[in-house]
Amino acid sequence: MKRIFMVVPAYNAQDTIASVFERIPQEIWEKGAVAIVVNDGSKDNTREEVVKIQERYGKDRVHLLDKKKNEGYARAQKSGFSQALEMGADIVVLLHSDGQYAPEEMPRLLEPLEKGEADMVLASRMKNKRDALRGGMPLYKWVANIALSSLENIVYGLRFSEYHSGYMLYSRKALETIPFTDLSDTFHFDGEMLLVGAKSGLRVADLPIPTHYGDEESHLKPIEYGINVLKIMWKYKRGGYDHLIKS
Repeated sequence: MKRIFMVVPAYNAQDTIASVFERIPQEIWEKGAVAIVVNDGSKDNTREEVVKIQERYGKDRVHLLDKKKNEGYARAQKSGFSQALEMGADIVVLLHSDGQYAPEEMPRLLEPLEKGEADMVLASRMKNKRDALRGGMPLYKWVANIALSSLENIVYGLRFSEYHSGYMLYSRKALETIPFTDLSDTFHFDGEMLLVGAKSGLRVADLPIPTHYGDEESHLKPIEYGINVLKIMWKYKRGGYDHLIKS
């Protein structure tokens, strides 16, 4: 059985993180899964909530990386991924702490990795674009996602339903192939992982997931995010990723 790790970046997630853990299917825990929560310098009681989660599941199943200073979404992932690899992970699931991405979908999303049929899984809200709107995705985000993803497909010569999902799953091979610590510290880190992984010949499964937008707080700044996406495309066109892509 492959060792499954969940990396959970958390910033000011005191109101949501406990419910995210409660929604993780029991079968995931029965497989011996381990969670690494990266408390990214939260200013609320996120740390205290994680300690309560540890009391429930055990410190051997829920590990806490407690950053004193907020370093951002990408660097939280990098720290979590590095820790998971050090602890012997075979599969790493990126799971958000705000509940926007459904933990209930994890068993289905893990299947291609567990069966050795894929190296990465993109959990996409945009396989059926209308479903994303029905799930509450704001119209401006829906339009921007379609526009940016279409442009990225043209620039990269790839065909993915989107590049902007924060629900990603990686095999150990993928995380050892992609030099993730050398990627940007922007909110588009997930899209960079997808780009470099696919261009390095890793097999990517593009699977649908339901969309849910509630009252969770987003720390993403849309205009800054869009500019960063365009910068990454421009960097790629200029050969800025050539040294990171393994042929």
